[in-house]
Amino acid sequence: MTTDKKPSTLKLNPGAAKKTPADPFAPRRAPVRPPGPARAKSVSASAPKPPREPSPGFGAKRAGPEGERNERPRYGADRPGSDRPTGPRPTGDRPRSGPAAGARGDDRGWSERPAPRRADPRDQPYGAADRPQRGPSPAPRPPQPHRPDLARVGNVRGEIRLNKRMADLGLCSRREADEWIARGWVLVNGEPAVMGMPVAPDAKVEVLPQARHQQAGQVTILLHKPMGYVSGQPEDGHEAAATLIGAPSQWRGDARHPADNRRFAPEHTRGLAPCGRLDIDSVGLLVLTQDGRIARQLIGESSGIEKEYLVRVHWAPNGPQGADVVTQNVQAVFPADKLALLRHGLSLDDQPLKPAQVDWMNPEQLRFILKEGKKRQIRRMCEQVGLHVVGLKRIRIGNVVLGNLPVGQWRYLGAGESF
Repeated sequence: MTTDKKPSTLKLNPGAAKKTPADPFAPRRAPVRPPGPARAKSVSASAPKPPREPSPGFGAKRAGPEGERNERPRYGADRPGSDRPTGPRPTGDRPRSGPAAGARGDDRGWSERPAPRRADPRDQPYGAADRPQRGPSPAPRPPQPHRPDLARVGNVRGEIRLNKRMADLGLCSRREADEWIARGWVLVNGEPAVMGMPVAPDAKVEVLPQARHQQAGQVTILLHKPMGYVSGQPEDGHEAAATLIGAPSQWRGDARHPADNRRFAPEHTRGLAPCGRLDIDSVGLLVLTQDGRIARQLIGESSGIEKEYLVRVHWAPNGPQGADVVTQNVQAVFPADKLALLRHGLSLDDQPLKPAQVDWMNPEQLRFILKEGKKRQIRRMCEQVGLHVVGLKRIRIGNVVLGNLPVGQWRYLGAGESF
């Protein structure tokens, strides 16, 4: 029997809804786990872990010959020479004294200090046993008696420092000497000098031509300082007198016929040091120099250069704001014994002053010639004898005079001039 099957035909359902394409940016849902038996936990995760044994302290033996662990004795363990109590460590507040101390089971209270425990080498830090023990500190050195002959370098044999020796010889200043020594321009007995070395009185000191050439380029400037300028560094809003040094303020006579054919250069304003200062309210001759020899000659400890001043004064026995102030013909009312005190007999800062030449130039003006220069010396001298200074001008330093140099202008020190 034969059965003829009709061939199946694939039919399309035109009415079925079309599937919407998936949105690539839509959030994804987690996959659904198919139903089934729950997964069993692993034995290693569910089983409790055995307690971990405490690690032995540093230096304790890991295992003995039979494989046992020999740990460091803890509190309460029997240790040779130890007086610690055995058993577990007590908790809570320990009793210090009184009847509660007897509850511990011994016959002494906590107020008694136990015997010191012997040092255990295992309690010391690593390597402490190998360190050498520090010995006792040495006894302090007894004070040495004062030796005046050793107070300065080289005084035992009459030696002095090289820079001071060069300054005493008039070669340069101490600062210049140190600079020349550092550059190798100084020889002592034919050998290069060393900074700070002591030299004997008969040592031969030589200076190389390089130092002489540098010294020849140094300048000395004479300035007619006006009122309101300070001699040194600027202070209290007042400018330094060195700021006046420049080509516009150079004296015309010096510019037409410069000393030693020297023209002004900017390097001439560097390192200028005032020699013999003038107060802010004073005017007159001010010397500014780069040459240490001139500075030592004018303001050194052993300087005896004369400085001449013209001083206008008022007679003010009760002060400049007091009564009986005389401004005209002061010479007529000024006592003669006071004039003698100005010449010699006064002291400043508990130091007696050197003799001075003081004379009347006119009834209101005095002339002072001093060989020293303390701070505001003339003004303080006049105050001690009842005079009030209203004007002060320096007109001469040594052999160099102010002359007709205008106020605020300057000139070079000539080759034929010396103080």
